[in-house]
Amino acid sequence: SYSTPGLCQSVVMLPPASRLLSLLLVIGTGGAMPSPQVVPQGCYVAEEAGERTFRCSQAGLSTVPIGIPNDTRKLYLDANQLASVPAGAFQHLPVLEELDLSHNALAHLSGAAFQGLGSSLRHLDLSANQLASVPVEAFMGLQIQVNLSANPWHCDCALQEVLRQVRLAPGTGTGIVCGPGARPDLVGQEFLLLAGEEDLCGAGRGGARRGTDVALLVTMGGWLTLVMSYLVHYVWQNRDETRRSLKQAPVLPVRATLSTAEDSSTLSTVV
Repeated sequence: SYSTPGLCQSVVMLPPASRLLSLLLVIGTGGAMPSPQVVPQGCYVAEEAGERTFRCSQAGLSTVPIGIPNDTRKLYLDANQLASVPAGAFQHLPVLEELDLSHNALAHLSGAAFQGLGSSLRHLDLSANQLASVPVEAFMGLQIQVNLSANPWHCDCALQEVLRQVRLAPGTGTGIVCGPGARPDLVGQEFLLLAGEEDLCGAGRGGARRGTDVALLVTMGGWLTLVMSYLVHYVWQNRDETRRSLKQAPVLPVRATLSTAEDSSTLSTVV
């Protein structure tokens, strides 16, 4: 009852068991034979040291390729033309341990670029790209050794916080140099030396909390000054009112007092 043009002739030529299996496959796929995933041109799958490796070096790729086997442990996408890594680009690779994205044109990483790799990824190479800054969120939850050298870094707070979460690949720290977009006094300098001398998060993410604390202290100081000023004003006002009250108190005339004294003396004499 199932008919697919050009398929019946092929099925008839097969042995009975193979013929039955082919018919079941046709029925299960709605009349279409399943096709294996196609490996992008210039890429190949290999077994290196007993681990599944997918190599796409110098393959002319402009986007992360599809068709990467799920059991891939080492993925090489170096020396291509990748300009960005979108969110969840590798989340279908649960056992990926090593990822090489070096020598591309990467200028942007999504904050979720390495989502799903927290429990497996150990080595990440981002060297020789066009990265000026990276979101700290992209590296959260990762226990990786990373190569960040040969990029035109802005040398900002985000990079300083990234280095607090990851470990640099041995010998790559000196290659993290401030690029043209950094502060003029930082261009051409090694970032690790600067980070040891200056807190670049003074006005950034890490400094936001400190800035809030300073603002709170300033506000409290302002209120305290206002209260003190009011108290001083209140004391001086009460002192002036007290002085005015004393000045306005009634005073007996001196002449009347003397007259009363004279009258008393006269009366005494007469008596």
